Amino acid sequence: MFGNYLIGLREGLEASLVVCILIAYLVKTGRRDALKPVWAGVGVAVGVALAFGAGLEFGSQELTFEAQELLGGSLSIVAVVLVTWMVFWMRRTARHLRSELHGKLDAALRMGTGALVATAFLAVGREGLETALFVWASVRAASSGGSEGTYAPLAGVLLGLLTAVLIGWLFYRGAVRINLAKFFTWTGGMLVVVAAGVLAYGVHDLQEARFLGGLADKAFDVSETIPPDSWYGTLLKGVLNFQPDPTVLQVTVWALYLVPTLALFLAPIGSGASTRLKKQKATDEKAEAGASTEKTA
Repeated sequence: MFGNYLIGLREGLEASLVVCILIAYLVKTGRRDALKPVWAGVGVAVGVALAFGAGLEFGSQELTFEAQELLGGSLSIVAVVLVTWMVFWMRRTARHLRSELHGKLDAALRMGTGALVATAFLAVGREGLETALFVWASVRAASSGGSEGTYAPLAGVLLGLLTAVLIGWLFYRGAVRINLAKFFTWTGGMLVVVAAGVLAYGVHDLQEARFLGGLADKAFDVSETIPPDSWYGTLLKGVLNFQPDPTVLQVTVWALYLVPTLALFLAPIGSGASTRLKKQKATDEKAEAGASTEKTA
């Protein structure tokens, strides 16, 4: 349940902050007349995300077992890819998210009501669709083979979203000051761990759909030591999507994703080859400027 709470909090807070920044900017600039189009765009985005999630849930029930597993496994992998891209993008843009949104809103104000609706819809809609897909994949992973059922993971997501809305409102009212860079770094790192579990579950789905082999090749089996229906088994399942009897392919994919992704995510921003190239370019430009000065003299 904690893993799903984290998803709801992390994704919901991102969308809440976007809405707060847009609303606060319009209020401070005296453009309250533009609030209705912005809220309309937010409402449409939420509606589309809910419809997308409902379509995933109810549409998949009409499929055969193997088709359900193939769809679930494929969408789980897509969700992990999207969330991984999102956490890296947000970590880099958290520092200047406010100015970026203000620029887009200024352009939309000059273009009219339709542009305002579209700006709010796109700002919130992307988060909503990513959240719906990842929540659907994570809930399936958390509720499969465990004693929680479907309601506990969904309750975790809902509590996370409600917490995010509350924090967003307090942020708007000025009651809290959030270091967005640090917040998204810590929650993003934890979300990468959750995503690794969803990815392993997606691989297991593809194995059950007979799209991938190795379903009978177990890496280990600790079902007797950590029963899935025990409180600690349920806790590990809810937080890490832990499976007591994973296949060799599941463990391999989990490790190959988690270790390098977490290392890259926690590395200092701007480190690596790109920084070295920029430094080298600056050095070369200085050398060229010095040489041209000497020739002029």
